[in-house]
Amino acid sequence: MRNLFLILFTSLLLISCSKKEKTKVIYIVRHAEKQLVQDPDPELAQVGYVRSRKLAQILQDQDIQHIFSTDYKRTQLTVKPTAEQAGLEIQSYDPRNQSVLVKKLKELDGNVLVVGHSNTVSQLANEFIEEGEKFQDLQDNEYDFIYEVHLNPEGSMVLRKVYKDY
Repeated sequence: MRNLFLILFTSLLLISCSKKEKTKVIYIVRHAEKQLVQDPDPELAQVGYVRSRKLAQILQDQDIQHIFSTDYKRTQLTVKPTAEQAGLEIQSYDPRNQSVLVKKLKELDGNVLVVGHSNTVSQLANEFIEEGEKFQDLQDNEYDFIYEVHLNPEGSMVLRKVYKDY
Protein backbone atom coordinates (compact mmCIF):
# COMPACT_ATOMS: atom_id res chain seq x y z
CA MET A 1 0.00 0.00 0.00
CA ARG A 2 2.82 2.35 0.89
CA ASN A 3 4.52 1.70 -2.49
CA LEU A 4 1.27 2.37 -4.31
CA PHE A 5 0.93 5.67 -2.48
CA LEU A 6 4.54 6.57 -3.33
CA ILE A 7 4.01 5.76 -7.03
CA LEU A 8 0.79 7.78 -7.12
CA PHE A 9 2.42 10.74 -5.37
CA THR A 10 5.43 10.66 -7.72
CA SER A 11 3.16 10.49 -10.76
CA LEU A 12 1.14 13.49 -9.62
CA LEU A 13 4.32 15.42 -8.89
CA LEU A 14 5.71 14.71 -12.37
CA ILE A 15 2.44 15.69 -14.03
CA SER A 16 2.27 18.97 -12.11
CA CYS A 17 5.89 19.79 -12.94
CA SER A 18 5.69 18.89 -16.62
CA LYS A 19 6.20 21.69 -19.10
CA LYS A 20 2.89 23.21 -20.13
CA GLU A 21 2.38 25.34 -23.21
CA LYS A 22 2.00 28.93 -22.19
CA THR A 23 -0.71 31.05 -23.70
CA LYS A 24 0.56 33.66 -26.14
CA VAL A 25 -1.27 36.98 -26.27
CA ILE A 26 -1.53 39.11 -29.39
CA TYR A 27 -2.60 42.69 -28.67
CA ILE A 28 -4.26 44.36 -31.66
CA VAL A 29 -4.93 48.10 -31.58
CA ARG A 30 -5.88 50.84 -33.95
CA HIS A 31 -3.42 53.69 -34.34
CA ALA A 32 -3.95 56.55 -31.91
CA GLU A 33 -5.79 59.74 -32.82
CA LYS A 34 -4.33 61.39 -35.91
CA GLN A 35 -4.10 65.01 -36.96
CA LEU A 36 -7.11 66.12 -38.99
CA VAL A 37 -5.24 67.57 -41.95
CA GLN A 38 -5.45 67.10 -45.70
CA ASP A 39 -2.56 64.65 -45.76
CA PRO A 40 -2.85 60.95 -46.66
CA ASP A 41 -0.20 60.15 -44.04
CA PRO A 42 -0.76 62.45 -41.05
CA GLU A 43 1.12 62.29 -37.77
CA LEU A 44 -0.58 61.84 -34.42
CA ALA A 45 -2.58 64.58 -32.77
CA GLN A 46 -1.45 65.59 -29.27
CA VAL A 47 -4.09 63.33 -27.72
CA GLY A 48 -2.75 60.53 -29.94
CA TYR A 49 0.74 60.90 -28.47
CA VAL A 50 -0.82 60.65 -25.00
CA ARG A 51 -2.65 57.46 -26.05
CA SER A 52 0.58 55.97 -27.49
CA ARG A 53 2.32 56.48 -24.14
CA LYS A 54 -0.69 54.97 -22.34
CA LEU A 55 -0.43 51.91 -24.59
CA ALA A 56 3.23 51.52 -23.63
CA GLN A 57 2.25 51.81 -19.96
CA ILE A 58 -0.46 49.15 -20.37
CA LEU A 59 1.94 46.74 -22.08
CA GLN A 60 5.06 47.38 -19.99
CA ASP A 61 4.66 44.18 -17.96
CA GLN A 62 3.23 42.01 -20.76
CA ASP A 63 6.58 40.73 -22.10
CA ILE A 64 6.02 41.92 -25.67
CA GLN A 65 8.48 40.12 -27.95
CA HIS A 66 7.35 41.35 -31.40
CA ILE A 67 5.77 44.56 -32.69
CA PHE A 68 4.07 44.93 -36.07
CA SER A 69 2.86 48.12 -37.72
CA THR A 70 1.79 49.30 -41.13
CA ASP A 71 4.11 51.80 -42.81
CA TYR A 72 2.06 54.90 -41.98
CA LYS A 73 3.33 57.62 -39.64
CA ARG A 74 0.30 57.33 -37.35
CA THR A 75 0.76 53.59 -36.80
CA GLN A 76 4.53 53.79 -36.40
CA LEU A 77 4.21 56.65 -33.91
CA THR A 78 1.53 54.76 -31.96
CA VAL A 79 3.85 51.82 -31.25
CA LYS A 80 7.10 53.77 -30.93
CA PRO A 81 6.94 54.21 -27.11
CA THR A 82 6.21 50.49 -26.64
CA ALA A 83 9.03 49.51 -29.01
CA GLU A 84 11.52 51.79 -27.26
CA GLN A 85 10.45 50.52 -23.84
CA ALA A 86 10.83 46.87 -24.92
CA GLY A 87 13.99 47.47 -26.97
CA LEU A 88 12.34 46.06 -30.09
CA GLU A 89 12.37 46.94 -33.76
CA ILE A 90 9.02 47.69 -35.37
CA GLN A 91 8.30 45.16 -38.10
CA SER A 92 6.22 46.32 -41.07
CA TYR A 93 3.30 44.40 -42.52
CA ASP A 94 0.92 44.90 -45.42
CA PRO A 95 -2.65 45.37 -44.11
CA ARG A 96 -4.00 44.25 -47.51
CA ASN A 97 -2.55 40.76 -46.97
CA GLN A 98 -3.71 39.79 -43.50
CA SER A 99 -3.49 36.04 -44.13
CA VAL A 100 0.32 36.31 -44.30
CA LEU A 101 0.36 38.24 -41.03
CA VAL A 102 -1.99 35.78 -39.32
CA LYS A 103 0.21 32.85 -40.32
CA LYS A 104 3.30 34.64 -39.00
CA LEU A 105 1.59 35.60 -35.73
CA LYS A 106 0.61 31.99 -35.10
CA GLU A 107 4.18 30.80 -35.69
CA LEU A 108 5.92 33.35 -33.46
CA ASP A 109 6.86 32.68 -29.85
CA GLY A 110 6.05 35.30 -27.27
CA ASN A 111 3.51 38.06 -26.91
CA VAL A 112 2.90 40.40 -29.83
CA LEU A 113 1.59 43.92 -30.46
CA VAL A 114 -0.01 44.72 -33.82
CA VAL A 115 -1.23 48.20 -34.76
CA GLY A 116 -3.47 48.84 -37.72
CA HIS A 117 -6.40 50.90 -38.90
CA SER A 118 -10.14 51.26 -38.33
CA ASN A 119 -10.89 48.93 -41.23
CA THR A 120 -8.24 46.28 -40.42
CA VAL A 121 -7.92 45.67 -36.67
CA SER A 122 -11.35 44.08 -36.18
CA GLN A 123 -10.84 41.95 -39.29
CA LEU A 124 -7.50 40.76 -37.94
CA ALA A 125 -9.05 39.88 -34.57
CA ASN A 126 -11.85 38.03 -36.40
CA GLU A 127 -9.26 35.72 -37.98
CA PHE A 128 -8.75 34.21 -34.52
CA ILE A 129 -12.43 33.78 -33.59
CA GLU A 130 -13.26 30.12 -33.95
CA GLU A 131 -16.97 30.38 -33.10
CA GLY A 132 -19.33 33.18 -32.30
CA GLU A 133 -20.04 36.69 -33.35
CA LYS A 134 -17.44 38.62 -35.32
CA PHE A 135 -16.41 42.23 -34.66
CA GLN A 136 -17.49 45.06 -36.94
CA ASP A 137 -15.00 47.54 -38.39
CA LEU A 138 -14.32 50.49 -36.11
CA GLN A 139 -15.89 53.86 -36.73
CA ASP A 140 -13.67 56.82 -37.63
CA ASN A 141 -13.91 58.18 -34.07
CA GLU A 142 -13.18 54.89 -32.25
CA TYR A 143 -9.62 54.65 -30.92
CA ASP A 144 -10.18 53.11 -27.50
CA PHE A 145 -10.32 49.38 -28.26
CA ILE A 146 -7.64 46.80 -27.54
CA TYR A 147 -8.23 43.30 -28.85
CA GLU A 148 -6.54 40.54 -26.86
CA VAL A 149 -6.08 37.30 -28.76
CA HIS A 150 -5.16 34.48 -26.38
CA LEU A 151 -3.58 31.60 -28.31
CA ASN A 152 -2.70 28.21 -26.88
CA PRO A 153 -2.52 24.67 -28.29
CA GLU A 154 -6.21 24.11 -27.53
CA GLY A 155 -7.38 27.12 -29.57
CA SER A 156 -7.90 30.83 -29.26
CA MET A 157 -10.06 33.32 -27.42
CA VAL A 158 -10.53 36.97 -28.38
CA LEU A 159 -11.45 39.70 -25.89
CA ARG A 160 -12.20 43.28 -26.82
CA LYS A 161 -11.34 45.72 -24.07
CA VAL A 162 -10.90 49.47 -23.77
CA TYR A 163 -7.88 51.32 -22.44
CA LYS A 164 -9.58 52.11 -19.12
CA ASP A 165 -9.93 48.36 -18.43
CA TYR A 166 -6.20 48.19 -17.71
